[in-house]
Amino acid sequence: MKRLTKKQMIIFAIGQLGWATLSGVINAWLVTFYLPTQGDIASGATQYITPGLVVFGFLTILGLITALSRIFDAVTDPLIANLSDRSRNPRGRRIPFMQKAAIPLSVVTVLLFCAPVEAISGINVAWISVFIVLFYLFMTMYCTPYNALISEFGKTQDDRMFISTAISLTFFAGTLLAYTPFVFSGMLRGAVGYGWSYRICFIVLAVIACAAMLLPTFALKEKEFVDTKPANSNMFKALAATFRNRNFRVFVGSDIMYWIGLTLFQTGLPFFVKVSMELDESYTMLFMGGMTVLSAVFYPFVSGLVRKFGKKKLTILGFLGLALAYLITALIRTHVLPGIVFGVVICVLAAFPMALLGIIPQSIVADVAEADGIDTGENKEGMFFAARTFAMKWGQSIAMLVFTSLAIIGTVQSTSANDITASPQGLTIVAVAAVVFCVLGAVILALYDEKGIMRKIGDKKEAQ
Repeated sequence: MKRLTKKQMIIFAIGQLGWATLSGVINAWLVTFYLPTQGDIASGATQYITPGLVVFGFLTILGLITALSRIFDAVTDPLIANLSDRSRNPRGRRIPFMQKAAIPLSVVTVLLFCAPVEAISGINVAWISVFIVLFYLFMTMYCTPYNALISEFGKTQDDRMFISTAISLTFFAGTLLAYTPFVFSGMLRGAVGYGWSYRICFIVLAVIACAAMLLPTFALKEKEFVDTKPANSNMFKALAATFRNRNFRVFVGSDIMYWIGLTLFQTGLPFFVKVSMELDESYTMLFMGGMTVLSAVFYPFVSGLVRKFGKKKLTILGFLGLALAYLITALIRTHVLPGIVFGVVICVLAAFPMALLGIIPQSIVADVAEADGIDTGENKEGMFFAARTFAMKWGQSIAMLVFTSLAIIGTVQSTSANDITASPQGLTIVAVAAVVFCVLGAVILALYDEKGIMRKIGDKKEAQ
């Protein structure tokens, strides 16, 4: 079997640029678009669904829709993974799924923001419910096979680290692309109105994302690089077998802590900027962009550090470094430094840990999947990466619940408005909670048997 060249690895990574952009659009704009604040309404935003905490007294209608769609998503992750692992398609087990999902995923992303009634309506609720479910279905159809290819295309540890580095960069690039409507929608608003100023941006981003997702499916012939035996287990047996792997259970437990901590920070960043630092909201983009660029500067050094220190130690270091950045965030309320100085210090401290945690965990999953294949004789890479994605989504969902519960401590939240009222006290508690989750992640990962995994993979290479 051939090894991918560096150019081919970069082509593969561009696929992640596509789906990261669309995922970023949903994460950044779904709530903003459908739960407009009073300021947004004054600027011309339309209310498409009933506002406020009207479901059980603590959930919005959009929150309920999103929660139910996540449950559906949790079911489809292992289902698509198992179908991909068992596929006997002559073109490969992964690429055909990705190719079929790219265009529908792009179209559905745009349609999700095209509710048909320009007023509060049950039809809009039904529209959003259907298209958010379709979004997660097609996202899973692309992402789960795509992530499985990290292990299959990465023939050596250097290849896996290069691929993990490349896709981490394209993930951040796609996420930043998703934030560009902050800039361009304002330029379009006078000509096309509030709603279409965003929809036009989303259409452009969807076209870019679709082209990026399709590129590796046409440029790379899977069968030239991968010769794997299809798995025979059904979904439930394969999922159970995945979680019987002790090292994988340890990794997933640690990974959930990481995603909770990261999402608490990312969700809270606009509030930390406006409420805690008392700066204009535009600084959110500057801090996020600066942290991303600085993190990318460290990327070329991660592979060399992994060869010297191993993945486990560096991932634990990443957890502790992120915990330190969050601890500084918790101190903003002391006002010992100007708000903008706190922002710069936090970005600098978080950049290197973000580089470590953005690259290494994907490679760890690939290692565990390969070692499991050696033990069992079955290649279940799709199921391992689906389970990792499942952990990520649960971590993000838990973080959203934790954030909305903690951020409003010390203030009164109106149940009839969409505006989330965060207090300095509540945001300090959020930052402390993020510290705790990161430290827990480091403690759990300390139980991971990296030496045993790498010994098993090394013995296989020597035998070959």
